[in-house]
Amino acid sequence: MKIECFLLGSAAALLAVTGARAADAITVAEPEAVEYVRVCDAYGKGFFYIPGTETCLKISGYVRYDAMGGDDVYKGGKYGTWQKKTRATLRFDARSETELGTLRSYIETEFNYENGSTADGIKLPHAYIELGGFRIGATDEIFGSFVGYAGDIINDDVINYNSDETNQVSYTFTGSNGFSAIIAAEQGDGVYVIDDYTPHLLAGAKYEQSWGGISGIAGYDSKAEEWGFKARLDVKLTDKVSAWVMGGYQTNYDDAPLARRNWFGTWEGDYAIWGGLAAKVSDKTTINAQLAYESEGTLAGALNVAYEIVPGFTVTPEFNYTKFDGARKNASLAKGGNDDAFGGIIRFQRNF
Repeated sequence: MKIECFLLGSAAALLAVTGARAADAITVAEPEAVEYVRVCDAYGKGFFYIPGTETCLKISGYVRYDAMGGDDVYKGGKYGTWQKKTRATLRFDARSETELGTLRSYIETEFNYENGSTADGIKLPHAYIELGGFRIGATDEIFGSFVGYAGDIINDDVINYNSDETNQVSYTFTGSNGFSAIIAAEQGDGVYVIDDYTPHLLAGAKYEQSWGGISGIAGYDSKAEEWGFKARLDVKLTDKVSAWVMGGYQTNYDDAPLARRNWFGTWEGDYAIWGGLAAKVSDKTTINAQLAYESEGTLAGALNVAYEIVPGFTVTPEFNYTKFDGARKNASLAKGGNDDAFGGIIRFQRNF
């Protein structure tokens, strides 16, 4: 009897305690809504919305490995061993729509490791803001970039057509019929940096259609008080073959000091001519060729084959030849080189 009373009492106590606890309110936090990354297709492939904003962002870049041997086709010297360079590049492209047009910011960084050294290995070649045709910031000098770079040749600037990156302000008008025009002011780079309040000035125009395009630009070096001019023609010969030709002219080349030419005249002589051809011979293979000549007498040629092993990974072997003359020949001979140079380079590049 005593045992039964004990069990009944224990059960009653347990029920009382359980009931008291059940009466206490238990607060459960509401789960926070998860905002998944949304694709932004307004500006092309690869863009996505930054969570919580209406800004679209694209992150891209590449990893590249170059191995070069033979002669130095730029200066005429002979390499004693392989020249190696590895580069990693990251690009950040952010865009959004405003009442004044598309607002864009673009950043590109470079990390270089060359011939066993990281000296001067980190660069910021591009960092600028765009809004409704206006651009301000640092990027490639417009005299080269507006009309278009040379062909898809690795050593495409043996006879140079473009100066370095520079701080700049520009406005580009884009019409609906393939016509566009640009006006710009630049600070210059190195010995070409302006030393008063007058910038280097540029103006150019371009007309593009399904058959190709034609473009031209003029630049005034306010420090040297000289001009540079460039024009280009692009033609699509077939669906798989395209060709281009470009010419440049600078004023008073003979009167310019050797250490500092015109900011826009990066070649040797009054004028220079470049031309190239690209042929897509298969879904994975493109052949590129280029010839260039400057009026001081130097001739440069290049031929490569770009082969895409798998999507995003391309191997490009290239052969280069330079026939030196004028100031370039004298510099080559002074360094123990010849009046011509044969060189080669192979590039491995993975884009993402």
